[in-house]
Amino acid sequence: MLLRYRTGVFAAELRFEGFTCQDWERVLDLFQPLRPQGEPRDPDRPQGAIIAVHAEGRLRKLLHTQVGRLRLDDVAADWPLTAEELARRHDASWAIVIRSGALEHIMERLAVRTNRHDDFTAQCLHFLELAQQQVEASNIEIWPHRLQGLPFPTKGMIDRTIDSVCPPGKAMLLGLFDEQQLWTSIALKRGRDGFEAIVGPEPMREQVGLLSGDFRRDHRHLARAVSDQLGPLSLGCFADYRTFRNLEVDATPGAWALAVAVRDVVLYPVPPAMAVPLGLDVGRAALSALRSVASRIDATGVFDPAFSMLRDVSFRGRKVEEMLGFQPLEILRRLLERQG
Repeated sequence: MLLRYRTGVFAAELRFEGFTCQDWERVLDLFQPLRPQGEPRDPDRPQGAIIAVHAEGRLRKLLHTQVGRLRLDDVAADWPLTAEELARRHDASWAIVIRSGALEHIMERLAVRTNRHDDFTAQCLHFLELAQQQVEASNIEIWPHRLQGLPFPTKGMIDRTIDSVCPPGKAMLLGLFDEQQLWTSIALKRGRDGFEAIVGPEPMREQVGLLSGDFRRDHRHLARAVSDQLGPLSLGCFADYRTFRNLEVDATPGAWALAVAVRDVVLYPVPPAMAVPLGLDVGRAALSALRSVASRIDATGVFDPAFSMLRDVSFRGRKVEEMLGFQPLEILRRLLERQG
């Protein structure tokens, strides 16, 4: 399949191939909401979204994404209601309350700010910034506030991140295993104008051959197969798919770095821009665990100043978010983590 559209991240001609229906569904499943520790979600949990539009103190429209239009009379007597109140009243997982004219204002301002050279990435960031302004002006209310407090990346941040992780001429790969089989994989090849190929696991399976059942050894065969087809890898990430899913919603400090340290996740190769922060995060997480143990046996706090000094001396480095300007893994966790 060949897609033609310039987005800034992807090249004008994007090749998409190598996925069976099951392979692609598994890739999409990686971005389905999940409870921490991989616990199954409650089938009776609230689902869908409530969208409410109001003007001049009156409710004008009310829509549930799974049910359709709702009766205004059922809510009008209690109006105004917050987005959270609307969601709980109609058993929805999230809600958005919009003042009439807010979306029109966003689109008008977007038309003014966008120029002919802006790619799709820049346009999306402009839109998000304008939407955030409407949220701050109380013209739009969203519940829950999953990304509250996190900085939005700029286009420069996104470009620098991509350049540091996968420079032109290189490829990056995510390979997930399930015992003795390649569960799914996705490889991206970057050209001069952006990513020019997205390739699935189907053409790799024959080259990978018979697997041993230990992805820590088997990942080398997948990495070699992708390198032969797409060119040298700048980043490869390999794991058991269950481990990967659990890490997506794990809020423990340094969880990803510790998983790499104990080889629950194998990174091969590792771009220099990621190697140093990973090492620092492993150290921070280990120090945090050590302080937790010490607090149980040292109630007087004698060793606490020593730990503080050790932290300042040993871990004075740049975190991933300080290098990139935003927190990609924290954004992913907040978007995917669910309690219900």
